[in-house]
Amino acid sequence: MKDTPGWASPGSAPSDGQEPNNTGPAQPADQSGTDQPGPPSKWSKEQPPPGQWSAPSPQDPPQAPPPPPPGPGGWGNRPPGGPGPGAGYGAPGGHGGWGGNWGGPPPAAKPGVIPLRPLGVGEILDGAVSTMRTYWRTVLGISLTVAVFTEIIVILLQGFVLDDSASTDTLNDPSATVGELGRALGDTMLNSGVVLLITLLGTIVATALLTSVTSRAVLGKSVTTADAWRDARPQLPKLFGLTFLLPLIAAAVAAAGTLPGVLATVAGAGDAGITLTVLGGLAGGAVAIWLMIRFSLSSPALMLEKQGILKAMSRSTKLVRGSWWRVFGIQLLATIIANIVASIVVIPFAFLAAALSGDGATGFLDSASGDLGWTFLIVSGIGSVIGSMLTFPITAGVTVLLYIDQRIRREALDLDLARAAGVQDYGSNAPGTTPGS
Repeated sequence: MKDTPGWASPGSAPSDGQEPNNTGPAQPADQSGTDQPGPPSKWSKEQPPPGQWSAPSPQDPPQAPPPPPPGPGGWGNRPPGGPGPGAGYGAPGGHGGWGGNWGGPPPAAKPGVIPLRPLGVGEILDGAVSTMRTYWRTVLGISLTVAVFTEIIVILLQGFVLDDSASTDTLNDPSATVGELGRALGDTMLNSGVVLLITLLGTIVATALLTSVTSRAVLGKSVTTADAWRDARPQLPKLFGLTFLLPLIAAAVAAAGTLPGVLATVAGAGDAGITLTVLGGLAGGAVAIWLMIRFSLSSPALMLEKQGILKAMSRSTKLVRGSWWRVFGIQLLATIIANIVASIVVIPFAFLAAALSGDGATGFLDSASGDLGWTFLIVSGIGSVIGSMLTFPITAGVTVLLYIDQRIRREALDLDLARAAGVQDYGSNAPGTTPGS
């Protein structure tokens, strides 16, 4: 920050051996040799008693009071723009009484579940949990409704249509022919794909509704399930398209990586072809992961900015640029936490379902091979509903808050959020700066 005129470091020596200019308060004139007061150019030989300084000479302009002792940040430092982490208005070296008696930066405005400034990892996770805790009726109501509806469809399909027992027996039969193994494997993959598709559709709907809830929670405003549905419904078709497009892109990239090795193997390259296939698959997988993180903020961009699919992907790429590892780490941590929470709930229910079905641990192992009874399906389905009810808000909330955090860092979204939340005079204490950058 450009020093205010009249400010100087107390006790600092004049540079280059020059006498200090007449910018501070006038000092007593040297009384030796004459009684006539002259322009004050140096200290008098006899200092006045403590607390009794002479008044400044009439020709000197009024000066600002001396600044407080320098803090750790030094003198003349420009205060960081906006309420950033570890800095913000009122940093040492500022002026105008920021920070209340020079006591440090004031806390950032927090109208909702997060402070309006760049967020740390813990604050993003805490914001997602706080949203679930503060607006639990809406959040858990949405999650429970979607999870129950999805699980009922999955249980009915697994009980009446998707019976994997025959395919599993064929796959475990050493005498099965290649054709039988191929048909059994195809049936198993089809059944698993149908279950995954139903689950994915439920996740999309829950994410869309919870995105609206979390965005309102940032402003400290509650929202009902009907309001969330009314806000999210126009964007649902685009969200479906985006959710299906991203896995297709990842699969295409991974397939392109393995294609040269597969062609070399078919051409008779032998072990070299297999090695090339493995290396190409690893390279393709790494590129696919890189792309998925680049596009990981597309969903909130599509829902909150009312963008199209391609525009939302472009927005996500722009927001993630330069922060790939940070976004990757936070998303990975949120996924691990959500899976741990789901496992804590689902696994005990799976053992309970096996015990109630009358087969104990053997029934649990048989369930993994496709021999599923109605008791096992219903009891384990209850565990899946509870697990989804807890994990939906975590994954959706972290993604939305990460999107908001990136926009605060890059686009000063905190100003718009503060205005929307009704925060008065937000950012007015730092003219010329960009809060939240």
